[in-house]
Parts: sequence; C-alpha cells; structure tokens
Amino acid sequence: MISMVKKQEIIISYYRDGDSERKIARRLKISRTTVRRYLEEYKQAREAICSLEKPDGQLIDELVKPPRYISENRDKRKLTPEITGEIDALLKLNKEKKSQGLHKQVLKKIDILDHLHDKGYDIGYTSVCEYISKKNNKKKEAYIRQVYDPGDICEFDWGEVKLFIDGKLVKLNMAVFTSAYSNFRYAILFYRQDTISFQQAHVYFFEYSKGVYKTLLYDNMRVAIAKLAGNKEKEPTEALLKLSMYYHFGFRFCNIGKGNEKGHVERSVEYIRRKAFSLKDTFDTLDQANSWLLAICNKENTRYGRSTKGKKPLDLFNQEKSYLYSLPPRFDCASIEQCKVDKYSTISYQNNHYSLPDHLVGEEVDVKVYPEKLIGYYQNNKVCEHERKYEPGGWYIKLDHYLGTLYYKPGALAGSQALKLAPGNVKEIYKNYFDKSSKEFIELLLFARDNKYDFLDIAKVINRIKEISPNDISLEKIKALCMEKESPDHNREDRDDQILKYSTKQLNEYGNLLN
Repeated sequence: MISMVKKQEIIISYYRDGDSERKIARRLKISRTTVRRYLEEYKQAREAICSLEKPDGQLIDELVKPPRYISENRDKRKLTPEITGEIDALLKLNKEKKSQGLHKQVLKKIDILDHLHDKGYDIGYTSVCEYISKKNNKKKEAYIRQVYDPGDICEFDWGEVKLFIDGKLVKLNMAVFTSAYSNFRYAILFYRQDTISFQQAHVYFFEYSKGVYKTLLYDNMRVAIAKLAGNKEKEPTEALLKLSMYYHFGFRFCNIGKGNEKGHVERSVEYIRRKAFSLKDTFDTLDQANSWLLAICNKENTRYGRSTKGKKPLDLFNQEKSYLYSLPPRFDCASIEQCKVDKYSTISYQNNHYSLPDHLVGEEVDVKVYPEKLIGYYQNNKVCEHERKYEPGGWYIKLDHYLGTLYYKPGALAGSQALKLAPGNVKEIYKNYFDKSSKEFIELLLFARDNKYDFLDIAKVINRIKEISPNDISLEKIKALCMEKESPDHNREDRDDQILKYSTKQLNEYGNLLN
C-alpha cells in the first residue's frame, strides 16, 4: 500500500505533467500495476463526477480518498481447511459442554492454539482468534437508556470476597444493594450465600434505608428462583415470597445471561469490593470487616459521581426517602431445624456440635438458625444460644450446661472440653484456687448461675478476700461476701470485719485439731 503523498504524485505527474506510467513507476520505485490501478480508480471517479450536474459529496470523497490495503478477499495462507476443521470440532465440543452446565471447563482460545501446536500445525494466535470471532459473529448489543423514578427500583446481587479473618483466608459473600435512581449503595458480608443470609441481607438493608423500595430486581440466583423453565417461567422461592409479602415490595428477574439489565449493582459489586478491600483485607472478626465495609459505603455515598449527574448519592437518596414504603417491625428470617440432643448433650448442625443443658440428653429440641447465631428451644422455652460457626468439625460447649452432671461427677471436670472452652477468667479461678477441690468449684459455678453472678463479680470478691486473708480463699468466704454485697445494711468495714472473724475462727479450729 502506498502513501497519500505518492498517490498525489501519481495523479499530478500523469494528468498535469504528462508522464507515462512507466516513468512514474520508475521514479517512485513502485510497480506499473500499482500506478495503473490508482490512475484507473481516479479516472472512474472523475468521470462519474463530471457526468453529474451536481456531484454527490460521496463521489468527491471517493476521488480524493487515501489509499487503503484491501485484505477482505485475501486468502489465509496458514489457516488451511485442516486447521479450520480442527478448530470447528473444538468449538462444537465447547458448545456441548456448555449445554451440560460445564461452563468453567470449556477451551479458551489459547487452549485451542496449544492443541493445534501439539498436533503440529503452524498457526499464530491472532489467526486463531480472528477465525473464532468471525465464526461466532456475535452482533453487538444496543443499550436502551433507562429513566428511573425515586423509590421505584433497587437492584440486588452477590459478589465474592476473600479476606483474612483471625489469620485465616476465608471466602465470603457480599450482598450488595443499589438504588437505580440515586445510586445509593449498601453492602454486607456473609459466610454463605444461602436463603437465611439472603433474607437477613434484606432486613439489614431495609433498616439501613429506613424504608422499602417498590420493586427489587434480581438475576437468576438460586436463593430467589425456585424453578427456571426458559426466560418467561420463573417461580420465586418461598423465602422471597415471604419477604415480599411482609415488606410489601414487588420483584422481577433479569433475562438469562443479561446481567447488564441490572447494571447499577453489577458495577457496584466490583466498585465496592475494590474500594473496601484492595488496600485492607485483614480483620479480627467478621463483625469488624462488616463495620469497615459499612464505613466505606457511607463514604462512597457522599462522593460526587458521573452516574448521578454530579450529585451525591446520599443527597439523591434523601430526595427519594419520602417515596419509600414504611418499615414494619423486623422480619424474623431464621430457619427452624429439629435436632436430637446426643449423649454429650450437644446437637449437630452442619458438622458442628453445640451444647445444651445436660438434662435434655435424648430430647428433641427446636433450633432457630440465623446467619450469625443459633438459638435452642425446648417446649417453647429458650434453653441455649450460640454464635454460629462455619468451619466444620468444631465443638462449641458452655460449662454451665454440664453443671448438673459435673456435680455428681466432679472428677470429670479437670480433663473436660467444657472447662477447656470456658472463659479465661473462669479457668484462671479454677487453676489458682480450686484445682484440688473440683466439687467446691462446681458448687461455686452453681451458686453464680442460680444467683445470676458474673464471674467478673466473683473475681472482684476474691480480690477483696485476698486483701484480708490472701492465703485462705474458700467457697464459703466467696459466698458470704457475695451475699453481704446484696445487703444494704452492711458497709465495707463490717464486711471486712466479718471476713476477719471468719478467718480467725477457722485458724482456731485448725489449731484445736493439731493439739
């Protein structure tokens, strides 16, 4: 292909200077065929223009257009029928895998290239890509700009996030809500993308926004769609129907493979994930990570943005608040499970064991499961509450649940997992003062439970006793001082005097025994 300058020289030399094609080709060092082709193109365009009374601007453009290289009809020298046949077979295999749901196991273009090289074909990556793109021949999609009313539509989606929680790399699921009108964003992390987390995310968002949008928009996620049969027949899950009836919002779903139909939240997932966790990805607890995420959402909602016409999302959201439906009391989004208490006085839920009071061994209990906790009920009475754990194989036991059994089997306390998992201050008091008298320690636990004493209070009482009688800490003294604290008729000096008298009495009794 020649340059525009050489094309201009060819035209001027031939028509103005009268040079021959041979002379022009020799001077410009190009072939006579090329000179002849450009002269013929110019001649045809010129004649077409001169034949018209008012020449078309397009014909004039054709006359003076820059030279271009015509490659459409050029044969691919390396892309032989054998190679295209091999590529077609691999593309057919990809199509079969997609129909079987194996979307993540299809061959990419680079994999097809490697396969061809393994078979000994000499072909480049660009040639393979061009052939596959031409074969697919996907027509680009036109986008229809939407106009939204305030309080009308809010979009929801999930996004995956990997963070270090308490030193361990954990895969989390981020629920993201984005208002279509204001681009107001809210996000929260869960360990699982299950039905309970789906419901809980909506509860938190409605309470955060202090109102309910008219319509929620979802893609074809399993927690929202129970049955999928084509693009039109989509049966919502019971969980979504319950939320919709309780909070009075409508819902609709995107077409399959059309995530751009909820483009606000599609961009929000990537945007919020990047803003929140690109520089900070280590947290002590999930609650700490969620607090950080909420702070980032609040910050981004106060930024000016192009998608909001130079306005802050928070300002636009404040405008649409009056269009939101009023918020009812919090929806209880727990699932109810029936579990049997085993011989260790625990229930098993998703490969983890949680303790219950030991008098329930062998009984059936109802368990309300939330994303962050489990609550056990027996005959409609609450009997336990545990933080929900997601790492399988754990035992989560509370010492108070075993006091009835340990009272008759005090020797089992020292090596029990219940003691091992007890709070640090409980284990410290046992180790320092009761490791030789487990029975008294169990009685102390029973005394604290029955009288609703916290072990921080017990520790303070022990410190008071140590000020007066540091070498004689006993169950009776602890109980006596605790009971004295409940009486308003005794001041500190009276209590100290009673403890001193009690200690003196015990020393006299020990002396009599020695005599």
